[in-house]
Amino acid sequence: MNTNEPQADAPVLAVDAATDACTVALSAGGRIACRGGVMPREHAARLLGLVDEVLEELQVRVADLAGLAWCHGPGAFTGLRIAAGAVQGIAWGGRVPVIGVSTLAVMAQGAARRQGASRVCSALDARMGEVYWGCYARDDDTGLMHAVVEDRVCAPGDVVVPDGWGGFTAVGTGWSAYPEALAVRSGAPGATDDVTLPDARDLLPFAHHRIALGDTVAARDAVPVYLRDRVTG
Repeated sequence: MNTNEPQADAPVLAVDAATDACTVALSAGGRIACRGGVMPREHAARLLGLVDEVLEELQVRVADLAGLAWCHGPGAFTGLRIAAGAVQGIAWGGRVPVIGVSTLAVMAQGAARRQGASRVCSALDARMGEVYWGCYARDDDTGLMHAVVEDRVCAPGDVVVPDGWGGFTAVGTGWSAYPEALAVRSGAPGATDDVTLPDARDLLPFAHHRIALGDTVAARDAVPVYLRDRVTG
């Protein structure tokens, strides 16, 4: 056995601050610790403290981590910058591999976890009359949501939905911000997930899968994905 390969129960930390929610989760030895919630404008003050709490709960050191996953965007400019700084700092000090995951993919994974959804249209209110949009389907082999329509920022009337996607699950703040415009373009959802923001727990399956594949980056390469250059918060 190659002792340098991460084990299935190796500790993985997940961080999200891409929206009004700020959450962290840690998996280790078959256990998961999570902290956080909706806390607008408190991300900078709270994020590292939440990380310390989950590490203490499961008695894990940063140096023990097999990987550090984060929602790299799209999302709020300020929250993404705060998350990037925290991820870079933690990962750099412990030489921890980093896994960046789409915020919209994490939201879709949450809908799959909570509702068993297999097709999800994720929409975040991007302000300025636009949404961050992506369509995801569950892979039967990995259980992970993968993009069928790649993440984009667009007007609600310009969203794209794959053919034959009736009965999809809707998730995200975009659906409450622009319900009529999205429904006209995409058709009425078959179900709506009431949890509209990402949860760091739903980063963990992506992280374990990509660590096993060696699909990680170094701390210096943990940079946000904005989808547009205009600052919206």
